[in-house]
Amino acid sequence: MRRASVAIPSNIAEGKKRKTKKDFLHFLRIADGSGAELETQIVIAKELYPRLDFNKVESLLSEIQKMLITMIKKFEE
Repeated sequence: MRRASVAIPSNIAEGKKRKTKKDFLHFLRIADGSGAELETQIVIAKELYPRLDFNKVESLLSEIQKMLITMIKKFEE
């Protein structure tokens, strides 16, 4: 979970550093994939640890995923 959560901003930063719109869009999509990976890991963790509250982390991830989708759509134009 830590690796996937760190991969999201890391891929955004790497894509931005590449300087081209195409590369940035590619890395935004990779970051979105890392978000999906983290989402899956949260689902699994909820099954393994039913007493823990995952509401905050799910809410934060949802917000990040929405921002990524918005950025991807903007750069696809």
